[in-house]
Amino acid sequence: MYLPQFLVGMFVTATIVAVWTYAATGSVWTALGWAMIDLVVLQAGYFVLVIRLVSKGATADAEAGSASLSHVAPPQREGTLL
Repeated sequence: MYLPQFLVGMFVTATIVAVWTYAATGSVWTALGWAMIDLVVLQAGYFVLVIRLVSKGATADAEAGSASLSHVAPPQREGTLL
């Protein structure tokens, strides 16, 4: 998910929430309050999504690294007496 795309969607959503709240209550302050709550919830969700994607990528890289090492044969010592 691209940040500019997220920001546009976030502000459009906040505007819709503000207009809807203003239409329901008639209060500008209530509308701004609900829009701010909406922005905080959306930002927290985006943060959780980014953390999940980063941790998922790190887990996949670790699994790929350990899987590639399991197929490597141990070094052979030919011709040596123990």
